[in-house]
Amino acid sequence: MQRSILRIIAPTLLLWAGIAGGTRAQSLEQAKQLYNEGRYAEAKPLFEQLVTQSPANTSYNLWYGVCCYETGALDTAERYLTAAYRRKSPDSYRYLADLYTRTYRFDEAATMLRGHMAQLKKKRGADTAPIEQQLQALEQMQRMQEKTEVVRVIDSMVVDKDRLLSTYFLSDDNGRLVPYATLFPNDANALGTSPVYVSPRGDRATYARIQDGHSALFTQSKLQNEWADEQPLFPTDSADNNYPFVAGDGVTLYFASRGHGSIGGYDLFVTRYNIATNAYLAPEQLGMPFNSPANDYLMVIDEAKGVGWFATDRNQPAGRVCLYLFVPNEARPRVSEDIDPDRLRTLSALTSLRATWPEGSDYEPLISAARTNADATSKKQAQGVEFIVNDNTVYYSERDFRSADAAEAFEKAATLRKQAEVIEERLRDAYATYEKSSKADRAQLRAAIRTDERALDDLRTQIKTWEKRARNAENRTIIK
Repeated sequence: MQRSILRIIAPTLLLWAGIAGGTRAQSLEQAKQLYNEGRYAEAKPLFEQLVTQSPANTSYNLWYGVCCYETGALDTAERYLTAAYRRKSPDSYRYLADLYTRTYRFDEAATMLRGHMAQLKKKRGADTAPIEQQLQALEQMQRMQEKTEVVRVIDSMVVDKDRLLSTYFLSDDNGRLVPYATLFPNDANALGTSPVYVSPRGDRATYARIQDGHSALFTQSKLQNEWADEQPLFPTDSADNNYPFVAGDGVTLYFASRGHGSIGGYDLFVTRYNIATNAYLAPEQLGMPFNSPANDYLMVIDEAKGVGWFATDRNQPAGRVCLYLFVPNEARPRVSEDIDPDRLRTLSALTSLRATWPEGSDYEPLISAARTNADATSKKQAQGVEFIVNDNTVYYSERDFRSADAAEAFEKAATLRKQAEVIEERLRDAYATYEKSSKADRAQLRAAIRTDERALDDLRTQIKTWEKRARNAENRTIIK
């Protein structure tokens, strides 16, 4: 009897085992096909089922970990990619390196890349140059992270990239941002929605367009209601540069570039115009948290409102960007050398905006003001930004001038004043250093100090001259 039952049950069990095995094989083939086509979200539940059934399977751990990584589930991805790494999966090194980079654990990312490179070197003729370049980039990220700026980031907003410009609410005295195609609709080298910065008076445009296969920065002036006299900002630069913004001083230029040592796609840079040489100084790369391994661009400072914005696609799906609102620093304070590693990652990656705020801060009024197009004149008056035209007339903005010649002279004086402020700050530092220096060092410092003092005297004379021209030209206009 028992033998009869076994004869009946055994084939049935084998049949069910075969069906289960066939179903699993079919599920695996379907999952692999979706995976190879880059359809990670669809492959993810199939691999989850497979790895649950066979948790020790190296490939299942890798594939499921990659699907989690590609769909943004980084914590889960790390768990399964680590399991694959412990089982010596070659591809796990590369994905863990990417994951650690995205989570700002640059030293761990470098360890993974070195392991990946060691594996490649076992293969004859393997090209390790790309990995060596990645390691250099990671070292740069590590150095940048160690000097993260202490900045108050008070708000963020995720929007479609093609709507980005509409989320910048600049004060009138800071100019405006418009799409390139709107200002220059007939230009064959147009970059479409790429922004053009237009000065407050509407007579100067700064923008990027295609030149020799890359995007380069240019400026034009408006003469008799037509744009003309196009000039390159960096004539010898072959890097992709875009997203310009000229600060209120007319001297400082923020822009994004894929060159100049960028750590990932577009990075943010700042430079200043040197009126003596009629050229911009060498660009300075901004640090973290403004720059990241992703694309970071369109830094805008609204001095009247006391806020700044920058855009990034870090941790965003294709076509979406995050716009951060921050309070600009007068100086650039850095994190302390003994900062806790977890807090350093929080501040450099902006994983928590509240973590950047001093205790007890309330930024709601500032956030509200940043989201409006209110005229900034009253705030400028409160800040004491004024130009006395005569006993009865005081101006608070270049836009107040009725005379074009006066406005131009005022702008030149403002540009020179900004350069004077830079030299004054440098001299203050030099004076302080001089007091603490040895006799030998003082001799060298003395020469540099005298050079700066002469330059400062010359600038002050020029400032007075241009201010006088502005005052006289405006008075001639308003007294008529």
